[in-house]
Amino acid sequence: MPNPAVFVPHFHWDREWYEPFQVFRHRLVAALDTVLETAETDPDFRFTVDGQMAAVEDYLEMRPENRARVAALVAEGRLAVGPWLILLDEFLCSGETIVRNLRMGWAAAAELGGAMPIGYLPDMFGHVAQMPQILARAGIEHAALWRGVPGSVDGHAFTWRAPDGSQVRTEFLFDGYDNGLDVLLVPDRIGRALGDYAEMTAERWGTDPVLAMAGTDHNAPDPQLASWLRQAAAEGRPITIATLDEYLRKHVRDEVSATVTGELRSHVRGNILPGVLSVRLGLKQRMAVAERTIDHAERVNAQWSRRDDSPFLDLAWHKIIESTAHDSVVGSGTDETCDQVAARLAEAAQTARAVRDAALAEPAELVPSDGHLVANPLPFDRSVLVEVDVMAPPEGTALVATAADGTTAPVQLISEAPTVLSDERMDASQLERVLRRIHRRELFGRQIDHYELTPGALVFHLAEVPTAGPFDLLILRREVAEAAAQHPGEWRVLTLEEARATALVPVHVPASGLASFRVGPTEAATPAVPSHTPARATDRTLSNGLVEVAVAADGTLDLTGPDGTVLYGVGRLVDGGDRGDSYNYAPPAHDVLVAEPSEIAVEVVENGPLRARLRVTRVYAWPTALSDDRDVRAERIVPTPVETLVEVRAGEPFVRVSTSFLNQSADHRLRFHVPLPEPVATSASAGQFAVTERGLTAEGGWGEYPLPTFPAESFVSAGAATVLLDHSSEYELVGDGSELAVTLLRAIGSISVNIHPLRDEPAASEIPVPGAQDLGMRIENRFAVVPSATGWRGADAVALAEEFRNDVLVTRGRHPRGGNCRPTGPGCASTARTSSSRPSAESPTPSTGRAPRCG
Repeated sequence: MPNPAVFVPHFHWDREWYEPFQVFRHRLVAALDTVLETAETDPDFRFTVDGQMAAVEDYLEMRPENRARVAALVAEGRLAVGPWLILLDEFLCSGETIVRNLRMGWAAAAELGGAMPIGYLPDMFGHVAQMPQILARAGIEHAALWRGVPGSVDGHAFTWRAPDGSQVRTEFLFDGYDNGLDVLLVPDRIGRALGDYAEMTAERWGTDPVLAMAGTDHNAPDPQLASWLRQAAAEGRPITIATLDEYLRKHVRDEVSATVTGELRSHVRGNILPGVLSVRLGLKQRMAVAERTIDHAERVNAQWSRRDDSPFLDLAWHKIIESTAHDSVVGSGTDETCDQVAARLAEAAQTARAVRDAALAEPAELVPSDGHLVANPLPFDRSVLVEVDVMAPPEGTALVATAADGTTAPVQLISEAPTVLSDERMDASQLERVLRRIHRRELFGRQIDHYELTPGALVFHLAEVPTAGPFDLLILRREVAEAAAQHPGEWRVLTLEEARATALVPVHVPASGLASFRVGPTEAATPAVPSHTPARATDRTLSNGLVEVAVAADGTLDLTGPDGTVLYGVGRLVDGGDRGDSYNYAPPAHDVLVAEPSEIAVEVVENGPLRARLRVTRVYAWPTALSDDRDVRAERIVPTPVETLVEVRAGEPFVRVSTSFLNQSADHRLRFHVPLPEPVATSASAGQFAVTERGLTAEGGWGEYPLPTFPAESFVSAGAATVLLDHSSEYELVGDGSELAVTLLRAIGSISVNIHPLRDEPAASEIPVPGAQDLGMRIENRFAVVPSATGWRGADAVALAEEFRNDVLVTRGRHPRGGNCRPTGPGCASTARTSSSRPSAESPTPSTGRAPRCG
């Protein structure tokens, strides 16, 4: 008796890719129109909508009249929708975003009758270690996927286990999500073709039914599919049409022999296209900004706002999740597609920022207008540095910060602003034009504190917070008109701002709490000594008592950690050619690596005591592009200065590093190298609720060379070096484990190339994408390096990464009364707020704590 076969009609719908979203949506509407008509005409027909509700939402937005038709098919079990909102790239977003994706998709499917309870992940470029836990905690017992499964799985299913022990039965789509298409090529020969396929793959199925995924990208199945399969079944092999949910619930055994623990990133049965980790840097950075902004917005809105801004937060989350689609944030689309992804992420961040700022404005109403409020978005106490704009101290005095409890702390001046904003000469008849610049009391973004009107001269004195009493624009207009009439001829109009400075202030903020402070002058010639060893800079060194930096002759950095561990040569930049595409890196056959700068300059930017900075500028001669022979880099070079800002802060056990350059070269990859004290065999990177360990190689066996480049979201560690990251990044252990290399830029010019030296088949059409070269763009990266012989665990890298990535939130006080910031009397007081519940619009501030409050 031949194995029965189960056909699952479906399509895979890339929401945006080689066409932008709206073009693909036009096709989507036509495809789902066909699906609905087919299902209503033929009761045997079933359809699985790719596991993502975005396709359904996008359809119903254009066809709202069909909502009841969709819901009826879902209720009958003939249309499987959800559970995801969108099929995401799991490595290029946060774990929280993955959870929100599932939550929002599940809720949207419930409104239509219920979600398919299958973790369907058909085309992701590998899978994160904690996905089984995420699915299991949602009550999902089954997953189905293709890419990344290791060669140890020789059947069609395995148990996939997360690091915490959670597990799901996982259907392995070993021939992809379209394995049934070849069987359907000739409709009157389906029986023979199915027999051939079943025989070829018999060892995979054993006695289980053959699963035939009958669908492909961006196309509905032929309306005659069910008829064809009924005809083929008449030839003797049992054939069933089912949704994927029906197949897994009714046609397979739960018992499987193979177990795989952790992430799935093997190349052995399908390309995982690892180059997407590093192409289009800006999208990765925008994703990180949007995720951080909405995380902070939700926290401060829940703790300190009486306003229910959930519609705005839902909108921001929806736009973030839309952008995680595996052809969106990965950057493998056309330029217009990637521009739309960038704009969507910017909208998400802007929406979240509005909620965040409005929420902070509420407790800021209780802080004097000459003070500042600081909010800590993390659930542990922190001592941080914040930059604020303050009045410059009078000559002979210094500035000091006074906290809510009356304690004082030193302030480091960073810069002073010019006080003359404009100096103009004009005829008296033109003075009225100057007054048009004034809006109520505002002029040039400041407030008019007072003015001086003398014959032939009008002087405005501006302040951020005026102290000179009321201002009446109508009176000023009358006085100026009278003075101009009495004194015709040339007048001088001078606009002066109070002396302002940017100050660096140390602040201690409770866990998930608030603090406030006021900066003012002190009679002492120098402020109080900081609580930590001061941060200091010399011509080529930095130190803070915990870490030390020495700039070597070649411009690299020698870093010494708190335990005496030394990393030599940190920050060696290596630039090489890239003849690959958005999916896969490929070095030219005759590559030229540029690792030595032609010029080096070092300057002290700040000299403590709270923060010390050096700027190292190295000039490199990079080829402008590849030559016509893409296996050779061009002979023409462009001198490219790369600025590296190196920073230590008082009390911090790591060294902050940021790099910046104007990219004038195409077809190249630039990496930041961290040499290790001794070679290592493993690395570890953090992301998506797990720290994953990896070796020096990757498993190959398919049509893609298994480059051991790997993803990292919040940090990557190898031996004595840990690098804290600002955004999802690509790294590799090179030199037989002697160096850690983090990719700063990968510039390419095609979505896919037809002939790729490290990949057998194209990943897409060969479509030019000049925007992916990032030509003329300033490329900026920021990270921090932690030298520690005890590795990431001993260095407490998980907590350090959270501190590095999550700045505190600072806003100006909004209470009209100024004064000292004191626990009692005129000023403000602060205690931690730890409640995570959202107060209603009518309720008072929760009693679990109190915001800074004026006395």
